[in-house]
Amino acid sequence: MNLVADVFHSVAAKYDIMNDMMSLGIHRVWKRFTIDCSGVRRGNRVLDLGGGTGDLTAKFSRIVGGEGQVILADINNSMLKVGRSKLRDSGIVGNVGYVQANAEELPFPDDYFDCITISFCLRNVTDKEKALRSMYRVLKPGGRLLVLEFSKPIIEPLSKVYDAYSFYLLPKIGELIANDAESYRYLAESIRMHPNQETLKSMMDDAGFEQTNYYNLTGGIVALHRGFKF
Repeated sequence: MNLVADVFHSVAAKYDIMNDMMSLGIHRVWKRFTIDCSGVRRGNRVLDLGGGTGDLTAKFSRIVGGEGQVILADINNSMLKVGRSKLRDSGIVGNVGYVQANAEELPFPDDYFDCITISFCLRNVTDKEKALRSMYRVLKPGGRLLVLEFSKPIIEPLSKVYDAYSFYLLPKIGELIANDAESYRYLAESIRMHPNQETLKSMMDDAGFEQTNYYNLTGGIVALHRGFKF
């Protein structure tokens, strides 16, 4: 956990720039799809878990309006500070709260949120099963969880190209933009170690979620998993 914290303390200031560089801006399309699948509407209460610099929080804030609430939660205080400054500079205040929290032990009441998103974060959680159970606990009956995460490419040639990019080019981009190649080597390794699509779906089932499914995006480089609590 300390290693993960150190990585994100290091990259927080350049996190948004690196996201655009790493994905050629496609991360914005993935996040838009996540919003479209969320079912969030005015007055809802949303948890953007591991929300980093608040891309999803900003969009949810506009959707839920003044009657709703969005909590941007992250284990890393540096990321939270960057997210808070970014959102406030954009005029997003009033219905957004900020909580430093561990996904494995969420400090919220049972049956509290209408929707939970966790975007490019679950792979960094030590005990993913415990975190999924914690998310299930704080989700309202009828609510949904959306997990947007790097996954396993479903086309073999793409998989080889992606590995080469992740382990050779990505650290060089990190060194050039963020002056930190080592953190991006860690990020590449965390992607490789993350459960594949079917395994994560089974983990969500085991945590209690129902009607679980997933969408492969960009050939499976990223997958969006969705599950409901009934």
